[in-house]
This record gives sequence, C-alpha cells and structure tokens, in this order.
Amino acid sequence: MSDKVSKKQITRRTVLSGVGTVAGVALAGLLPTKSRASHANDDATDHSGGHQMGVVGECTSGTLDPDAYLTEFDWGKATPLGGGKTLREYEFVAIDKEIEIAPGLFFPAWTYNGRVPGPTIRANEGDTIRVNFHNSGSHPHTIHFHGFHPPAMDGSMPDQVVEVGETFVYEFEAAPFGLHLYHCHSLPLKRHIHKGLYGTFIVDPPGGRPPAREFIMGMNGFDTNFDGDNEVYAVNSVAHHHMRHPIPVLVGELVRLYVVNFTEFDPVNSFHIHATLFNEFRTGTKLEPDYFTDTTMLCQGERTILEMVFPMPGMYMFHAHQSEFAELGWMGLFDARESL
Repeated sequence: MSDKVSKKQITRRTVLSGVGTVAGVALAGLLPTKSRASHANDDATDHSGGHQMGVVGECTSGTLDPDAYLTEFDWGKATPLGGGKTLREYEFVAIDKEIEIAPGLFFPAWTYNGRVPGPTIRANEGDTIRVNFHNSGSHPHTIHFHGFHPPAMDGSMPDQVVEVGETFVYEFEAAPFGLHLYHCHSLPLKRHIHKGLYGTFIVDPPGGRPPAREFIMGMNGFDTNFDGDNEVYAVNSVAHHHMRHPIPVLVGELVRLYVVNFTEFDPVNSFHIHATLFNEFRTGTKLEPDYFTDTTMLCQGERTILEMVFPMPGMYMFHAHQSEFAELGWMGLFDARESL
C-alpha cells in the first residue's frame, strides 16, 4: 500500500462516523457497538449489557498477535562470559510489511522482525547486549537504545545510518536497570517511529523484582492517511483487541505492566485503570514506587512500570484517559478470575 493520501483513506472524522474505507475495504466501525468482548476461551459472553465500545469482527490476516506480544520477553541467545556475566545476542531485520490494525484496515508499516512493536528485549543489569541488525527495508534505518551505551552505539548520527542491504552490530552493557525502549533514529525521525520501528527494552535489577504476572503494553497510534494526525490508537497495535479478548488474571495476584508510550504526533498519552489502583515506578529505575494512583500520563518516549492487584472477580476496564483515544481503539479489559 502506498503512503499517498487517497480520498478513500480514513480520517478521525470518518472513523468516528464509521463510513471510512481503505483500499476498497470497509473499516469495521470504530464505534459504540454490541460487545464482542469474550473470555480468553472465546466464549460469546457480552460483558457490557450491549453498549460497549469496540470494533465489529476480528482481524483475520494473522499479521499481528497482540495476545502473544503481551507476554513475549526475548532473552536472546545466552552465552556465559564468566564472572556471573552473560552475553545475550539478538537478530534484528528491518522489513516493510502491511499490518492489520483493525478488522479489514491495513497499515503500510516499517518493522523490526515483521512486528509492531518490535521484539521485547530483556536482560539482567550488567549483561552484554549484542544486536545483529540487517536492513532489508526500503529506507535507511538504525536502532537507538535508551539507557547507557558508548556514543558509537547510539544509532543517531549521520555516519551511523544503516543503508538498505547493510548490517551493523550494536554491542553494549545493559544498564541501568529499568524500563527502556528502542526505536529508529533515521530522519525524518517522526516518520520512522510512526511507521512502526520501535520496541521495549527491559533491564532487570540484581535479584529481580517480586514475582508477578507480567504484561507488555506498547501504546501506539496510526496515521492512516498520512496527514500528521492519528486516526487509530491501540495498545500493541490492534484497535480494541482487548475489549474483544480480555486479559485473564487471578484475583489477589500481583500484576505488573510494562507500559511504554510509542505514540507519535500526539504529545501525551495516558493509562487509566477502573475499580482498583496501582503502584507506579516511573522508568523503573528504582524499586520504591513513586505514586499510588489510577491514572498516569506519559509524554512521547516515556515509560512506566505499574503494579496492581484485582481484589474481586469481574471485568476491569483500562484505557487512555483522552476520550478520543479510547473511542478510536485504546481501550481494553482485564478479566479477574478465582482460577485460570
């Protein structure tokens, strides 16, 4: 699909009115509809009384799997280095790929390993990270990691751009512990990030964090007509996916969310949980919480670790507290159960 703007491409207004089409495929209504949300076993239970926001139908292309992304932590190929140190090696390839971000709505993405967001890199503080990056895309790309690393590994300078068909090896020590991110730093920067070249980078502290059920949530948006304004919002790229497929958790267990704001064009995004509160660890670089609240605001590139407990069974909604973002796809449910 071309980046060129077509009269058939959707805008925020046509999304809200439900009449937009893309490449001749009708958008399946980012509108208040009868609920399609279901338990993880895909039963047909309506959790909303028939008035829940969502989209109609399911993504069927298999280009993205938000459920898998929630819990896929890539520890790399591990090689002991001695002295308690470990080398963790990762293979990254930049490729162009169309991804389905709502039922019947495709976006021409630039990706790391065919995914948006890219793989979640995870390591322990002090590990050596080695990323073998090959650019098989259609434009020059890089990988810029947040955190400590030598300037030569920054991926931001003109002489650090990886041209089409070329390979570069990023190598540095994982530090400091916390929740970080990576993204392409080629110009124009906003275009390379918006198109999908970003991902999460987690560095665990010595001894790790307390045991918890852990999930990754990358907040992102998609400018489907390339006018510098997002028309679709999501966590992990598929609009309202977790309204249709609530995330199962156990009542009373500690749940930890790694939340990263990858959204381009909008200066601020947010996370709000219903019916409970969370401890918040901004950037995850210390082990004592900064806040106990139910809403957090994140600027572009900001991230936070949220820890919460669901005290009783039921559906707990989460969403952006910008109402427009929620209506256009950034909304989901936790399904708290006595047993899984």
